[in-house]
Amino acid sequence: MLMRTDPFREFDRVAQQVFGATRPAAMPMDAYRSGDDFIVHFDLPGIDPETIDLDVERNVLNVRAERRSPAPEGAETIVAERPTGTFTRQLFLGDTLDTERIDASYEAGVLTLRIPVAEQAKPRRIRISGGDGGRKQLSN
Repeated sequence: MLMRTDPFREFDRVAQQVFGATRPAAMPMDAYRSGDDFIVHFDLPGIDPETIDLDVERNVLNVRAERRSPAPEGAETIVAERPTGTFTRQLFLGDTLDTERIDASYEAGVLTLRIPVAEQAKPRRIRISGGDGGRKQLSN
């Protein structure tokens, strides 16, 4: 069995016990483009989907989620390594994305957003007329 010591985890545990404070919890994500959509995955294990809030204002996407402690009130906590509290993240979306048609789903602890590319940002063909009366097409 391999055991590894993480001094920062121990420091966080002691700080939480003494001061009641922890460092902000992370919301890891992956993002990529697939065809005409941008896909974003956020790791949010153990989050109740009812606590997830998404909003877009001026091309800024705000993600907020909350994980509550599973221990009942008054229970004696022996170990508490899983972060609880509020998780937030902001994404700055370009003008080329259609923020009116964002699709969100939550499955197996992963929040997935599908953000379509705006129609005006998609490549399109432009017809060009030549000086000799012929017509040519260029593709972007």
